[in-house]
Amino acid sequence: MTALDERVAQNHLAQRLVVRPEIGALIGALVVFLFFSIVTDKFLTMGGVATWLDDSATLGIMAVAVALLMIGGEFDLSAGVMTASTALVTAIFATQVGLNVWLALLLSLVFALGVGALNGWLVVRTGLPSFIVTLGTFLALQGLNLGVTRLVTNSVQVSGMRRADGYESTGFVFASTFDIGDTSFRISIIWWLGFAALAAWVLVRTKFGNWIFAVGGSAPSARAVGVPVARTKILLFMTTATAAWLVGSINILRYTTAQANEGIGLEFQYIIAAVIGGCLLTGGFGSAIGAAIGALIFGMARQGIVFANWNSDWFMLFLGIMLLGAVLVNNTFRRRAERVRR
Repeated sequence: MTALDERVAQNHLAQRLVVRPEIGALIGALVVFLFFSIVTDKFLTMGGVATWLDDSATLGIMAVAVALLMIGGEFDLSAGVMTASTALVTAIFATQVGLNVWLALLLSLVFALGVGALNGWLVVRTGLPSFIVTLGTFLALQGLNLGVTRLVTNSVQVSGMRRADGYESTGFVFASTFDIGDTSFRISIIWWLGFAALAAWVLVRTKFGNWIFAVGGSAPSARAVGVPVARTKILLFMTTATAAWLVGSINILRYTTAQANEGIGLEFQYIIAAVIGGCLLTGGFGSAIGAAIGALIFGMARQGIVFANWNSDWFMLFLGIMLLGAVLVNNTFRRRAERVRR
């Protein structure tokens, strides 16, 4: 039996790595990890790890959902405000109406799914860019958040969740902690890892995952081979809304107070994390795991700057450099991947 030439084996390994969208993000995460491990002693302590993982978790949940939508060729600019909207819906029903928190969470989930379905339906029905449609949803939700909250509470916040019936059990599911040694870690980290693993499995192991890539690559071609383009896009918008509901639930049960102006601007962080993780702005290429790694880079950099006692304004410079670098790297890996697949 002829032995496989070592150079051929190495080429096969290199080819397999090249076609992975998340390889650039993984390299970037290793660089950021090593840099702050050297720069500050706090970064690798158990408390430090718990801090930057916690910072990455809720951002990572949304980045993964946004990545799926971007791979499908669409954007959702209402995702950040939606996290605040769902938290406010839960809080109002639980504290002002007096419903059990579990029922309030269910109603806020229905609200989120409705908004997501409406976004998707408008995009596929009108043919308008999702950027425009979801920008309108962003403005509408922002106005609703402020208007309804003022109408109900005469302020811009809703508080009192700790006194609501069902808070203890829901808080355990969405906002509790678990200990590793003497350090407490937030359960949102488990939600993040679980959501990323589920999204990765759906994307690479299911028919729906194939539909997502097909729709993002070329919707007319996908439609021609029988892919339900409209249904796929609507489900992707509903997935983003569901992730926003999960993050909103985690936030309201952790902080017990919801602010009407929360979430504004976070949608760009979600998109940046997805792009750093390997997603192309043109659709059809990306990775759920890569988006989770992109969020991890966010968390490590943001907290690493704090641990190093630097001015936090430098974080925005870091974001700009990472975004530009990620776009260049992603385009390079995409072109190489296309050559390998041929």
